[in-house]
Amino acid sequence: MDALRRLPLHDLHAALGAKFGPFAGWSMPVQYPAGVMAEHLWCREKAALFDVSHMGQVLLPSGADAALETLVPADILGLAEGRQRYGLFTDDAGGVLDDLMIARRKDGLFLVVNAACAGQDIAHLKAHIETVVPVDDRALLALQGPMAGDVLAAIVPSSRAMTFMDVAVIPWKGVSLWLSRSGYTGEDGFEISVPVMAAEALANAILSDDRAAPAGLGARDSLRLEAGLPLYGQDMSPDISPVEAGQKWAIPKVRRRGGEREGGFPGAEMILSQIDSGAPRKRIGLLPEGRAPMRAGVELFDAEDGGTQVGIVTSGGFGPSLGAPMAIALVDADLPDDAMIWGEVRGRRLPARQAKTPFVTPGYKR
Repeated sequence: MDALRRLPLHDLHAALGAKFGPFAGWSMPVQYPAGVMAEHLWCREKAALFDVSHMGQVLLPSGADAALETLVPADILGLAEGRQRYGLFTDDAGGVLDDLMIARRKDGLFLVVNAACAGQDIAHLKAHIETVVPVDDRALLALQGPMAGDVLAAIVPSSRAMTFMDVAVIPWKGVSLWLSRSGYTGEDGFEISVPVMAAEALANAILSDDRAAPAGLGARDSLRLEAGLPLYGQDMSPDISPVEAGQKWAIPKVRRRGGEREGGFPGAEMILSQIDSGAPRKRIGLLPEGRAPMRAGVELFDAEDGGTQVGIVTSGGFGPSLGAPMAIALVDADLPDDAMIWGEVRGRRLPARQAKTPFVTPGYKR
């Protein structure tokens, strides 16, 4: 078994009392002494700092727009400087290889991809784009929460003018910070790419503010689930199309049937057909009754006894902000919206109500 990779700020996390666990080949801080629930609620109320340096960071030249559009069903040519958007790598069968963020900077494109897929994503890019530059000398921090804007503005004043999905390159203490006003919690906040040599100084500057506290992978997962944000490898995969995963919104009109640049990406025929005519499965939110969570892999049925399996939970857990369990599920497309569902948990079928996602109201700065 290969040794786990360590984040550049591993020692700082250890000094802060982090408990570590393996994730995507990395040793990640899962929680700190306050615990997952306290970290989650702190992020919803104030500002939480996450270390997401395990994510892959990649630079592409400005001339790579058209080539990147052959890999993702997004509008890259229409992406304005200083803005970013969400994208998906699709495969020839119409499944999802990974999801990513795509930012337009003055000198080209900046991509952030998932840690578990970074190697294959970079190889995929290199097979289609001449100049692909993996960024190996920068950490990535995420400052999230309703007070994140004020906390960061105290350190980087010009960040205050940014709104949701803006990106900027801003000098700080002799280095360049690559900022985006985005995140993965449903709250306002920033993702900050910072040179490794300056990462600890930046993290300490943020954490010196009483409104900011460290948070780990456990809270990150419960926050994104409350926000209805899909996790690659669970809610999206090569076996789940973008339409089934509820990500149809990420495919703009310009890439759909009749659009100026219709199709031209892997799996376009199947994906565009599902947009027009429907997919065999759909993503829904679930609110299990009682206190027992329905976690990923729980099979779902249309009756308390007997009946037919109608789907499966792809992500599930307890929502600290809700004070109740929650889940995202993939179910048969013809399942009525008001149908009661039963999940089989440890040999017992427990009831769950269908619900719209997100489970909490987003706090993005528009």
